[in-house]
Amino acid sequence: MDPGFTAEQDGIRRTLRELLHKRCGPEELRAALDTPLGHDPALWAALAEQLGLPGLALPEAYGGVGCPATDLALAAEETGRALAPSPLLATSVLAAPLILGLGTDAQRADLLPRICDGTLTAALAVPAPALATALALTGPQDGDWAGGGRAGGIQARRVQGVWRLYGEAAQVLDGHGAGALLVAAHTGGFVRSRTLLFVVAGDAAGLVRTRQTALDATRPQARVQLRDVRAELLGSEEEASGVPEALRRAGDFAAAFLACEAVGAADRVLERTVEYLGRREQFGRVIGSFQAVQHRLADVYVQIQAARSAAYYAAWAAGGPGGPAGLAAPDGGVGALALAQALEALRRAAAEGIQLHGGIGFTWEHEAHLFFKRAAGDELLFGPVHRLRAHAAEGARLFERTEVSV
Repeated sequence: MDPGFTAEQDGIRRTLRELLHKRCGPEELRAALDTPLGHDPALWAALAEQLGLPGLALPEAYGGVGCPATDLALAAEETGRALAPSPLLATSVLAAPLILGLGTDAQRADLLPRICDGTLTAALAVPAPALATALALTGPQDGDWAGGGRAGGIQARRVQGVWRLYGEAAQVLDGHGAGALLVAAHTGGFVRSRTLLFVVAGDAAGLVRTRQTALDATRPQARVQLRDVRAELLGSEEEASGVPEALRRAGDFAAAFLACEAVGAADRVLERTVEYLGRREQFGRVIGSFQAVQHRLADVYVQIQAARSAAYYAAWAAGGPGGPAGLAAPDGGVGALALAQALEALRRAAAEGIQLHGGIGFTWEHEAHLFFKRAAGDELLFGPVHRLRAHAAEGARLFERTEVSV
């Protein structure tokens, strides 16, 4: 592993930070959260046109930039610093790799170029709260997480050669505004039970989408109801056995992406806290000069640097050969471990930031609470932390008893 960044990676990160600094400050962020979509379409268009961010890790044949997946994960550190609300996670990290890995040639040619140029956003819809299970982040993918033939999930039936979907998915990231939905649905009854992925157009008849109030407003979520909705199977039935593996690979990369994002957010909230403590006075001295405060900040700094190292390694591992768009599965659950460490670092940095800001840190007007909610919201969606670590340990067979013969 080469720990240094390439010139291209440095350029992407620098340009992205400059753009977000101009277009996604605290005031712009709050204004975007109050819009129906939950993000600024003009900012999303700028990210697509100036940086090609939505298609950064997609092949040039479909209009993408053709960079390794590592570059997209490292760019997430900058979006995390700004808490930039955008469809990047839902579209380019969760949905696009699945389309690339499982879709037919016609589906790729139809969807991926529009994702790359920013005109189409997509979302992955699975029954709540099964997102972490579907992505194999907190446990094996066995069980009936897609519905299992019972109420509460999403069922798929083929009627006169046409697939129809019934059911509901909550907590769908950016599901209220996505132009296309990838829906995980259960089919085959109990005899041939399996989970398939389907493509549903955002304007399909019978599709009802409602934006929900989420703990983390920077990650808008929706409740998606499918009432006899016409759908198109992603890929072919013959390749249905590859769906769990494709979801697992997407989960590995999503964990690395989220870890880098959390590190960026943690670094920013620590930076803001240090700035405040350097100018706020108490008892005739700036607060930052007190040794007890310095020790607390030093502990946060060390935790962030450790999380950054883990996130960078996970990003590097996710960009290796072997998977669609380079999304190879890291060995030993390194993505999940990096995500666990990064979420803990962000939660610690945000909590210390809120407390050390004093009274103003607890107010709605200050942005410190947004960083804390990002950590808590991501842990609810993709964690919790202890399950991320436990599943990685099981995958590495860390606690298996081995017999040693003498």
